[in-house]
Amino acid sequence: MALPPDTNSAAAARNAAQQDVFLREVDDAVRQDQLEGFMSRYGKPLIAVIIIALLAFAGWIYWQHRQTQEREARSEAYVQALDALQSENLDAAKAKLAPIAGADSSDATVVSARLMLAGIALRQEKKADALKLYREISADGKAPQVLRDLASVREVGADFDAMKPEDVVSRLKSMAAPGNPWFGPAGELVGMAYLKQNKQDQAGPLFAAIAKDESVEDGLRSRARQLAAVLGVDAVDDVVNEKGEPLDKPIAKIVQPAEVAN
Repeated sequence: MALPPDTNSAAAARNAAQQDVFLREVDDAVRQDQLEGFMSRYGKPLIAVIIIALLAFAGWIYWQHRQTQEREARSEAYVQALDALQSENLDAAKAKLAPIAGADSSDATVVSARLMLAGIALRQEKKADALKLYREISADGKAPQVLRDLASVREVGADFDAMKPEDVVSRLKSMAAPGNPWFGPAGELVGMAYLKQNKQDQAGPLFAAIAKDESVEDGLRSRARQLAAVLGVDAVDDVVNEKGEPLDKPIAKIVQPAEVAN
């Protein structure tokens, strides 16, 4: 025999469902009211912040684009200046380098342009202009250290005859060590300063170290080898000629250390 439906349970279920729907509607209404209240109070400042952030981002993108364009233009002008230098057209090279060197920056391209302008000034017998540029570069704390050191070496090299030997040693001794990028030219200048001070015992080993360092330019190694031999220091195991061929005996003019110092 079938049981009659439980009308009380069905009614309770409908009431529960209706109450759940009602509570959800109330909750949605409360949330909407809270959102409207929030937007009413903070909407305008929030929109302003979003707009400012978007404008700042757009400005940053534009700035990055301009920086890239300027770097590319500087690089192109730098290459053109190198071509002009190879053609011995110093004035054309200066015209290309001047805008790069005048940029408000201390990146490698800008500093290299200043170094090249200083070198051109020396070739045009404008020593004071060259020394001024070298000093500015070496004192620029934002410039790459390796280029600052190069400026110091070139400044001392350009002004060597006018400097006291102890000042030369003080400026360059830290760079006159194997492993330093400018060991060769810095070491040669320090070695010559030692000779001026009659410190052959310090100059000889330094020239020998330069001669044995394969990272140093060949012409400089050759000069250092000759000076080391003159000072009685063995600079190489095998003596070779300009073609790199071994010689049975070194061919060198032996002079007194005093003559080298002079």
